[in-house]
Amino acid sequence: MHDSQWPMRLCEISENSLDWPARCRYCGLNCVVDCSTRIETVNAAIGLAERRTSRSPGRAHLIAVSKARSAGEVHAAYEAGQRDFGENYLQEAVAKMTALSGLDIVWHFIGAIQSNKTRDIARRFHWVHTVDRARIASRLDAAAERPLDICVQVNIDAEPQKAGIAPSDLPALVTHIRGLSRLRLRGLMAIPRADGDPRTSFRALRSLFDGLADHAGDHWDTLSMGMSDDFEIAIEEGATMVRIGTAIFGPRPTSARQRVPA
Repeated sequence: MHDSQWPMRLCEISENSLDWPARCRYCGLNCVVDCSTRIETVNAAIGLAERRTSRSPGRAHLIAVSKARSAGEVHAAYEAGQRDFGENYLQEAVAKMTALSGLDIVWHFIGAIQSNKTRDIARRFHWVHTVDRARIASRLDAAAERPLDICVQVNIDAEPQKAGIAPSDLPALVTHIRGLSRLRLRGLMAIPRADGDPRTSFRALRSLFDGLADHAGDHWDTLSMGMSDDFEIAIEEGATMVRIGTAIFGPRPTSARQRVPA
């Protein structure tokens, strides 16, 4: 296998085991790559990243980001073996959950949380990755009908336009969440700045995670970081969940990018 940069690996990882065309649609080079092959390829890249850092196989889990994707596309990924899916918008997610209610999907909420949506988010999702305020945590806890796994979103690069708690305020929020009975605090989530070095951001989040290990409770085990462009670096820096959309489903249609569901 080659060790070139993503996304060329989408072609290269599988070329020895599958009857691949010479080119890959994801790379913009005119071939048909189905969802099953993309998931297989992403998982292979995850495995390579784990091996590069001598991590135990399977420590990094794939969340397929299905924002703006149809229930049919989610079902195709499910048929390919994918079980964890991430959604940004409650209304859009509920429609897919209803259509796919017979499947054992693990749903992750990875979008901004509006206070008036906490009840439905707490009751419909298994994971919430974007808790960044005590008030939101308390509302999720009050609405939850079963243990709800959560991550705290950290604004790791102090970007004024981005959601997430400041690192200096993180210990107080962790203490607050630990006092809530239905929330299961699992770890931290972050999205690095687009124009920076993601490795620096991931390393900073890992440092915060390690520093809170003795304070955060028995379920503290999750670093949710890394997307299609940088997930291999994230895994090398300790990610246990990577949130990947484009590398699995391809670029979103322009019409989908323009939709902003509630």
